[in-house]
Amino acid sequence: MTVLIPGGNTPVATGQLRASINYTPISGVDLDISAFALTANKKVRGDGDMCFYGQTAILDGAIQLVDNSAGRAEFMINLNQIDPALEKIAFTATIHENRATFHQVSTLSLALSEGIEAQIPTHGMSETALILGEFYFRQGAWKFRNVSQGFTGGLQPLAEHFGVEIAKPASSPTQGATAPVAPSNTPSINLSKVTLDKTRPSISLEKNVKGFGEIKINLNWNQGKPGFFDSLLGRSGAIDLDLGCLFELQDGQKGAVQALGRSFGKLQQKPYIQLMGDDRTGSVSTGEWLHINGQQWTKLKRVLIYAFIYDGAANWRATDGVVTIFVPGQPEIEVRMDEEGERHGMCAIALLENVNGTVKVSRTVDFYPGHKDMDRAYNWGMHWSPGSK
Repeated sequence: MTVLIPGGNTPVATGQLRASINYTPISGVDLDISAFALTANKKVRGDGDMCFYGQTAILDGAIQLVDNSAGRAEFMINLNQIDPALEKIAFTATIHENRATFHQVSTLSLALSEGIEAQIPTHGMSETALILGEFYFRQGAWKFRNVSQGFTGGLQPLAEHFGVEIAKPASSPTQGATAPVAPSNTPSINLSKVTLDKTRPSISLEKNVKGFGEIKINLNWNQGKPGFFDSLLGRSGAIDLDLGCLFELQDGQKGAVQALGRSFGKLQQKPYIQLMGDDRTGSVSTGEWLHINGQQWTKLKRVLIYAFIYDGAANWRATDGVVTIFVPGQPEIEVRMDEEGERHGMCAIALLENVNGTVKVSRTVDFYPGHKDMDRAYNWGMHWSPGSK
């Protein structure tokens, strides 16, 4: 094992390598790991050179983010496939919304599959963004360096260091969320998250010239562990949390997309919404996904995103559930279900509305005994009957 101190470097073999970043999580705080492919002037050329949670493969798969879980991120890099115009691959870590400093991250390291490790000294660090390490091409060969360079102020100065401009979401200048966009004359991309909560309940997304693309909605939660009596009775003790939505089209058609009743929807036909899978346990690391065909957004009037506990005790805080909305070229939107829910099994999480062609996303996080009660509260006017999956 070769251990690099800050500033230390070593040659690396070409071909496919694995870069693993491991850290001690901070409770209630997100730490985002990204990779930037850089030219000789140490700048990105555009959004295709940034690999992060919203864009997990770049450069035709030469750099891929294959794991992004709490306390760990893993990249696969094929140095033989890197564009000759690129001379560096920098790995970074940023603390979401500067809610903590790296002093609170007790351990942080980057390890390569060929036995190279860079320990990042975080003790006493007041910074909220770091360049951890970098591959760099020098005199016909690739090397790796432990950088350990911090940025006070978080994502913005780090992004600007790589030639990425910072802009606020155009439709919500008072919300305070900043998002990097690629340099001039290139398409825009956002690396930041917008967390909708009681102090910031909504955001509007303006359509660009290419439309909204495919809108992806993810539900993820903690599986939960079986209790003593669950084990004796052969029960898993896990909570089965299901993602679904109510939809209303501009032509008046209404319906639901959910696993219950096997109403999975269709993406290219009405209702232009599709449930991509049903995770019964929460053990699937990527959770459940609902996709909306953003190219057909003009035909949609409103979509109510909800989750319900199909099996298990109605304890929403214990699920640590989070819904994340990904819209190409827009800030990632996060809504957490971190309230008690009065022991009800149904949670209306977010409402997406077509307002003059924009996508207005509003946090709701309201709890109901069942579908009928939620339907009535949002004036959907549908008829409900018992179902199964």
